Amino acid sequence: MKLQSREFTGRHMLMIMLAFFGVIITVNVVMARFAMTSWTGLVVENSYVASQQFNEKMMAVRTQNDLGWVPKLDIAAGKITFTLIDRIGNPVRMTGGKATFQHPTFEAADWSVALQPSGNGQLSASSVVSPGIWVVNLEIDGGLAVPYRHSERVLVRDGARQ
Repeated sequence: MKLQSREFTGRHMLMIMLAFFGVIITVNVVMARFAMTSWTGLVVENSYVASQQFNEKMMAVRTQNDLGWVPKLDIAAGKITFTLIDRIGNPVRMTGGKATFQHPTFEAADWSVALQPSGNGQLSASSVVSPGIWVVNLEIDGGLAVPYRHSERVLVRDGARQ
């Protein structure tokens, strides 16, 4: 059997060029879409203002650390629980707070939950935390002039902290 040779025409070249650039443009559009809907890379709105406030924030952290309070965050079975123990081992009286769960690379997944007193010196909220790595920022009303702040990076699997 003899193969019949076909002539390479301008139409063939046009189809090859359209397919080549079509793939390139499609990949660029898909990657741009992923870039626009994921983490923006923005850490602070204004880095100059943040740098000017650094010393004040460090003083607040030192003052808070001088209290000697020990924080404990638990996530299990659809419940978020936060406990603060003072320097001598007694629970700190807390009237409420807020836990903000931030995904390290995907801002759209961030969410917050209000923490309410649940007895025994604890704050809690009923909420299922989806699996993944989260940065949990807590602002707690512990009877101080400014909220008690605690930040912790946690790994959640099967609805519980690992």
